[in-house]
Amino acid sequence: MPTLVTWNVNSIKARHERFMAWLESRSPDVVCLQELKVVDEVFPRDEVESAGYNVAVFGQKTWNGVAILSRDEISDVVCGMDDGVDDPQSRVIAATTFGMSVVGVYVPNGKSVGSDKWEYKMEWMRRFRAMLDRRYSADDELVVCGDINIAPADEDAARPEKWAPSVLCDPDGRAALDKILEFGLADVVRMHNDAPGPFTWWDYRMLAFPKGDGLRIDHIFATETLAARSTGAWVDREERKGKKPSDHAPVFAEFE
Repeated sequence: MPTLVTWNVNSIKARHERFMAWLESRSPDVVCLQELKVVDEVFPRDEVESAGYNVAVFGQKTWNGVAILSRDEISDVVCGMDDGVDDPQSRVIAATTFGMSVVGVYVPNGKSVGSDKWEYKMEWMRRFRAMLDRRYSADDELVVCGDINIAPADEDAARPEKWAPSVLCDPDGRAALDKILEFGLADVVRMHNDAPGPFTWWDYRMLAFPKGDGLRIDHIFATETLAARSTGAWVDREERKGKKPSDHAPVFAEFE
């Protein structure tokens, strides 16, 4: 049964040693990465291929950047939303592998509610829903996963009262995510885990991780036919520990 992981590595260059060790020890079948922070040519393609993976990369210098790695053949690769909008940010990559359509996404953070970056986030999510409608059907075996930068409900934040004013828990952001899910996507992690949590991101500051001040903002969503074949989902909290971790933990889902 294929195991799929989504992980915001927060710089593949800074996390290179940890990432390769993790890839060897966990050996997932499909990996969707976000926030590579490198152009395509700098991604460690040769090492990843030597570890047994095919690679599709949509990189960007300094910020953003997404990739799909798979132990199976990767085909039908599309970078970006291909909707005619002049958007220089590398945040979406799609491909077919293991008989599934896989869309890896890095949703904009939005910085602060009401800012220009917030308006970009809201418009980006509207464009993304339109892309799903244009490219896919709810009857497809489709996975949408990545750093969504939204905690869907208060139970997805360890301290909801603290995070309520933030871009991660804003009602309009949650409503925009609901619109995307209304395409016909199920929350695979929530299917297998009771609330609160499991959390996937902890701020580097204020000892957030040891204090347990986390949020669930990294998600794996699937259409009903595929979600029904999911046998488990969990967060690899161990990878948030130790020296120079990403501030996000990898999120796993297993499918028959």
